[in-house]
Amino acid sequence: MTEDKEPIVRNVHLVYVMALVVGTIIQFSDEIEFSVDMSKTGLTQVPKDLPPKTKVLDMSQNDISELYMSNISFLTGLKVLILSHNRIQHLDFSVFEFNQDLEYLDLSHNQLWKVSCYPVANLKHLDLSFNDFDALPICKEFGNLMQLNFLGLSAKKLQQLDLLPIAHLHLSYILLDLEGYYVKENEIESLQIPNTKKLHLVFHPNHLFSVQVNISVNTLEFLELSNIKLNDENCQVLINILSELTRGPNLLNFTLNHVETTWKCLVIIFQFLWPRPVEYLSIYNLTIIEDIREEKFMYSKTALKALKIEHVTNRVFIFSKNALYRVFSEMNIMMLTISDTRFIHMLCPEKQSTFKFLNFTQNVFTDSIFENCFTLARLETLILQKNGLKDLFKVSLMTKDMPSLEILDISWNSLEFNSHEENCTWVESIVVLNLSTNMLTESVFRCLPLRVTVLDLHSNRIKSIPKQIEKLEALQELNVAFNYLTDLPGCGTFTRLSVLVIDHNSISLPSSDFFSSCQSVRSMKAGNNPFQCSCKLRDFIKNIGQVSSEVVEDWPESFECAYPESYRGTPLQDFHISQLSCNTTLLIVTIGVTMLVLVVTMIFICVYLDLPWYLRMVCQWTRTRHRARNIPIEKLQKTFKFHAFISYSEHDSDWVKNELLPNLEKDDIQICLHERNFVAGKSIIENIINCIEKSYKSIFVLSPNFVQSEWCHYELYFAHHKLFLDGSDNLILILLEPISRNSIPGKYHKLKALMAQRTYLEWPTEKSKRALFWANIRAAFNVELTLVPENNDVET
Repeated sequence: MTEDKEPIVRNVHLVYVMALVVGTIIQFSDEIEFSVDMSKTGLTQVPKDLPPKTKVLDMSQNDISELYMSNISFLTGLKVLILSHNRIQHLDFSVFEFNQDLEYLDLSHNQLWKVSCYPVANLKHLDLSFNDFDALPICKEFGNLMQLNFLGLSAKKLQQLDLLPIAHLHLSYILLDLEGYYVKENEIESLQIPNTKKLHLVFHPNHLFSVQVNISVNTLEFLELSNIKLNDENCQVLINILSELTRGPNLLNFTLNHVETTWKCLVIIFQFLWPRPVEYLSIYNLTIIEDIREEKFMYSKTALKALKIEHVTNRVFIFSKNALYRVFSEMNIMMLTISDTRFIHMLCPEKQSTFKFLNFTQNVFTDSIFENCFTLARLETLILQKNGLKDLFKVSLMTKDMPSLEILDISWNSLEFNSHEENCTWVESIVVLNLSTNMLTESVFRCLPLRVTVLDLHSNRIKSIPKQIEKLEALQELNVAFNYLTDLPGCGTFTRLSVLVIDHNSISLPSSDFFSSCQSVRSMKAGNNPFQCSCKLRDFIKNIGQVSSEVVEDWPESFECAYPESYRGTPLQDFHISQLSCNTTLLIVTIGVTMLVLVVTMIFICVYLDLPWYLRMVCQWTRTRHRARNIPIEKLQKTFKFHAFISYSEHDSDWVKNELLPNLEKDDIQICLHERNFVAGKSIIENIINCIEKSYKSIFVLSPNFVQSEWCHYELYFAHHKLFLDGSDNLILILLEPISRNSIPGKYHKLKALMAQRTYLEWPTEKSKRALFWANIRAAFNVELTLVPENNDVET
């Protein structure tokens, strides 16, 4: 068998085979893991490691040449075995002795020339077609296959009684491959075909049809003939066979597949079948040869309801259009399909036609098709997809003379509509209109039949749905997928819309009021759009969450964020953003209230908890610790005998002795006091100078009493003088009581300057603050400083 015809022959019974396979596999849908597909894997033998519980095994299109019992005997539950398109030459059915559940066996397209029979009682499908058998591989054991529905056979020689062993079976489908069978000239043989509902005969593709088959079946309903090559001389051979087949009333479906014939013979076949009981005639892969001339055709009363012709190759290039097209246009049948034929025209019937269904898919019809045609008044369905239609306005004019037209399919054309043209003129009866895969823009909404209920506009160039259009009050289903729409349409013009398909568009921020304006929508498909996940999308997501998942068909898997980049790929159902972030007014109010609360809180803290004082003290402590740590110990290590010299007024001595000294000296801070450390015999000035010189720090207890003390002023003067000489930070000012600067005498200008320039420590009256006060004073001392022992003299 050649490669060019193999796909054709395989397709002729594909529907039946697939139905049976699917029907068998469905029984094991709960055990789908027991289905093994090893097709197209280069196998040369059956694998030994197959799962023992395998029920469906496909090893087609490999290089397996032999099948042994040991290969499959352990697969006791096997029901479906597909071994087509391998190189098996001999098969002994006894290999299936332990596969008693086997129902489906496909061994077609191998090199089988011999089979050894063995009863496999449960077989329902047995395909041995397209092999190398000389005679039909029928043995008496086949007569016991009482459940057999499908039988595929092949042979090079035929004997009248070859099929006698299975004549009593109630087969539904017989496939008989006669490609290798050739009848010599003047040699005619016959074959008795058993009763069956469907018979498919496959003949040699390159030989003129010359087979005579005597088919005496009363139950035949479907007949299919493949590889029919006819000329004007042998056309009668086919007619003779058809005469036998159409005697009874049961043959209702007749199919010719892969036919090469003359136009004259084709018309003869039509004319023969016209008064016969056949209701459905299909011709696939038709090639017309020689010439096309006008043939007489008598359109008598016919039982034929539908004629389908798909894929026509015309080897005749010059002919009269009446000779070809008139035969089809005048047919008195209800349904006519002529697709993939490259016909450039079709004539309008001369008188009122009986056509209710016309399908002219994949031709080259132009806008002039059926122009001013008044004879298609009964036409209900017209399919003109994949043609050369360009002007939507002209197509609308074509329909105005078809008052019964309900379904119009003009998809896959190059249709456009010029918005400057006048309104389109559609027949009012159209309810289903398919305008998909064209070049239409939003102007198409000015050219639509007003009573349309189903409208398909997917794969066009529509950017928006205009609001100012006539209301399509009857529209129930709208498909605008694969366009350039940026928003969901409102339902102001589609009041009855129940189904909307709008996926694969450019919708980034859909209107949140869609669901409120389109409450009749029961199904919406809007995924695969570049959604921008922002505040404006919150209400849309919320509305989707409130409707049933059956309404939004592809939710949530097809709804993802495309923008911004940080959210790309995030499912919309997982996108969350707070109401506060999206409401500017609410955000401002919230910030304002927060700031107000914060200010009130700060005021409360400042007024009632004296926070400024604490902050000031902490800052002083921090700076003091920083300065103390940054002075190298080597620089401090002089002849210091004291950590600090204290200067105070006698009126403040109680505080110094009861508060200051105990809190400092308990931390081993050595204090120099004039009462105990001044050297007798020396002047007060000399003692002050020596004490200040021999002390690391000088502490001054400031109060109104301090201001009135002359000696305190001297001590402050000398300490300030040392500050400028050494460049050190040796002054600690303690403000025991508040001092007004105006009350300080002018001669104490240094005290005024120090209080203005240096930070001083205030003695807190509240006990809770005193711990921080003492911590600030201690932070000023370097505890690692080594003092020179005192010898009852402040001098060394």
